[in-house]
Amino acid sequence: MHIIDILIFVIYMLGMLGVGLYFMKRNKSQEDYYVGGREMTSFHIGLSVVATDVGGGFSIGLGGLGFLIGLSGSWMLFTGIIGAWISAVFLIPIIYPLAREHNFLSFPEILNHFYDRKVAIIAGIISLIGYIGFTSSQVLAGAKLAAATFPSITIVDAVLLMGIVVIGYTVLGGLKAVIFTDTIQWMILMFGLIVIGIPLGFVKVGGWEALRIYLPDNFQSLTNVGFVQFINWLITIVPIWFVGMTLYQRIYASKDEKTAKKAWFIAGLFEWPVMAFMGIILGLLGRVAFEQGMFTEFGYAPGSVIDPEIGLPLLLTHIFPVGLMGLLMSSYFSAIMSTADSCLMAASGNFTTDILRLSKQNTKSIRYSQLATLVIGILAIFLATKMQNVLDLMLYSYAFMVSGLFVPVLGFLFLKKPSAKAAMYAMLLGGGTTLTLILTEATLPFGLDANFFGITLSAIVFTSIQSLHKR
Repeated sequence: MHIIDILIFVIYMLGMLGVGLYFMKRNKSQEDYYVGGREMTSFHIGLSVVATDVGGGFSIGLGGLGFLIGLSGSWMLFTGIIGAWISAVFLIPIIYPLAREHNFLSFPEILNHFYDRKVAIIAGIISLIGYIGFTSSQVLAGAKLAAATFPSITIVDAVLLMGIVVIGYTVLGGLKAVIFTDTIQWMILMFGLIVIGIPLGFVKVGGWEALRIYLPDNFQSLTNVGFVQFINWLITIVPIWFVGMTLYQRIYASKDEKTAKKAWFIAGLFEWPVMAFMGIILGLLGRVAFEQGMFTEFGYAPGSVIDPEIGLPLLLTHIFPVGLMGLLMSSYFSAIMSTADSCLMAASGNFTTDILRLSKQNTKSIRYSQLATLVIGILAIFLATKMQNVLDLMLYSYAFMVSGLFVPVLGFLFLKKPSAKAAMYAMLLGGGTTLTLILTEATLPFGLDANFFGITLSAIVFTSIQSLHKR
């Protein structure tokens, strides 16, 4: 990168850090720190939800899918709009009034309300583990972007550098800081990609003719993905809208129920088609650039082995002029950091609110939350150094949380008296099954993901115990 781009990058990062410092001084309790004083608008909440859910991890992951399979990769985020809109209709009308009445800060507090304390603690532990993995995926996404932008930096070095920046920013900020920086970052990122990135990339590779010559025919089709793969995305991503701690925090932060529902509808549309096709198209352009030999100077000649997820950042380094490149890289890094920030806050919220059960109404509890964030961040960095694929790490984390938590949520949504015992065993066996299958790398039938079997077992266990409970 040119020195001008580096200066823009540094100034931009300092500006975002300044926003965090500004709001940090105004946090007086955990309610301020975790749910922004419950006064946020639908526009800010909606963009923050997209920034947190899609963020840098899915941006890099989508680019990798576009590089590998073309436009059909967009179906992954189609599951995002399904999850957002269904949860807006069924979940928010139940959750929001309860959160207002009882001043909830976390997702497990909802389970404590409908079930009992044991269920809430187990949910807090599952959510904590899942968000450590999710945070790691964001750190890894930033590391891949940094390594592709600065070829002299290794992935491991970039993970450490990115992790230090993320932890420092997160320890300082609260939810208001995250939401406002999300809004700024996402608007800049959208402008950069729609007005500059995609048009410049399209011209750089040679237009439609280049896409026709260098891409396989099925890359420009929406049918280049198997049914089982779509089902795997569906059962992993849709349920996260019902169990994600970061999403519950934003429901709680909304100033009223109507605001929360409107924010979820906005978020769904930004996920698909807006973000889905932008990420995929840039991945397609990256594939064309690779086949044309644009990445040879970085050691990736046509036909050589290349990580699909670095195709997008390598493309961006080629097409953006001095000045704009620094701004785009800044917004990408900021999107990644904001997602990591939200995930770290979710994890520390689970730990302090649901496991330690610290008081919500004093400034000292914020210090404990910041300490928890620091420790969790260090664990996330360690995990990021052990993984190579951003999308896999994100989906593994999603799968573990979903298989452990989704069925108990359905239980309180659709049953009048759900059994706490049923919820507890469903969480333990569902989450445990998925985690075991992932860690053992077991070969599963029909190409289905581990969480399919975790959710299925969780549902069977919950239904069986619930039936006995009725008797």
